[in-house]
Amino acid sequence: MSRGAADPPVVRSCLVVGTGLIGTSVALALRRHDVVVHLADRDPAAARQAAELGAGTVDPPTEQVDLAVVAVSPSATAEVVSGLLAGNVAATVVDTAAVKAGVLRQVAATVGPAPHFVGTHPMAGRERSGPGAARADLFEGRPWAVSAQGADERSMTRVRALLDMCGAVVVEMDAPAHDAAVALVSHVPQVAASLVAARLAEGADNALALTGQGLRDVTRVAASDPDLWVDILTANAEPVARILTELRQDVDAVVHALREVDEDPEWARTALREVLLRGNAGRARLPGKHGGRSTTYALVPVVLPDRPGELGRLFVDVGAVGVNIEDIRIEHSPGQPVGLVELAVAPAAASGLATALAGLGWVVHPEGA
Repeated sequence: MSRGAADPPVVRSCLVVGTGLIGTSVALALRRHDVVVHLADRDPAAARQAAELGAGTVDPPTEQVDLAVVAVSPSATAEVVSGLLAGNVAATVVDTAAVKAGVLRQVAATVGPAPHFVGTHPMAGRERSGPGAARADLFEGRPWAVSAQGADERSMTRVRALLDMCGAVVVEMDAPAHDAAVALVSHVPQVAASLVAARLAEGADNALALTGQGLRDVTRVAASDPDLWVDILTANAEPVARILTELRQDVDAVVHALREVDEDPEWARTALREVLLRGNAGRARLPGKHGGRSTTYALVPVVLPDRPGELGRLFVDVGAVGVNIEDIRIEHSPGQPVGLVELAVAPAAASGLATALAGLGWVVHPEGA
């Protein structure tokens, strides 16, 4: 997908409409490749902040740009895209909305066939929003869905160049398949996280004192922008409602099993175990590192003093042992000046790493402790 050294760049100038997390991150990525980026937002302060972060200029383009990237809310996307197409502002227009079928349908209804428009959706984000949360590497190695639907080859070439500069992985799929997929892997998990977190708003304070990393993991995305998610959920209502209905049936089955514990404990335990085993099977299907097969790593738990430089020192010591850290999780101990770092490493390396770190003075918990 990378262009040859002698080939002229197909994207030399770009207009980014919407300077939130996604739009500003796209702009920052393009600026690393010396693309001239113009920034526009209905909130001029947001555009100015993005410009101050090095994402481009707030000066409007004086001639047609090679590419326009529309990174606004789903409910506003079709209108903005249609306006850019009608005004011939860009040679190619792409959007980044989290829902595709409705946007493509509305654009077609407004401007007719649109060979210069490509529907896309980067599968990257954070629970934080706004230009201040943007990162130039936000899309590195992340899937980026592309729903062409009648786009011409020149526009597709520009889209591939955009994704190349952002470091994303192209996933081509039609709009209905995309919307069904994101309902399963993104939109329903957001609702589930919010529902679990909502229980905490009514929970007793002494319960929150027992909070562990598992709860933080489950509810992390519940900190996301509610207004944005109302937009996304209503734009993808049918697929999300269908999966939530299936999830409700599963929850009802769990509730029924729990209600029957006293009457038929053996049946209840079997039913609950079946649900948990299905969860194991689903979790195992998630892609692993670099999008490959899921891999089970061994965890080496290390006690980390809560002082500046300690995490860096631990990384240096692990590197000196010659072990690659595949993943890492940090859990802070309530009321204690230490944390617990879980280093995910290849199973064959775990025992030797634990022994070596202990020899270097680190407190290493036994595996499974």
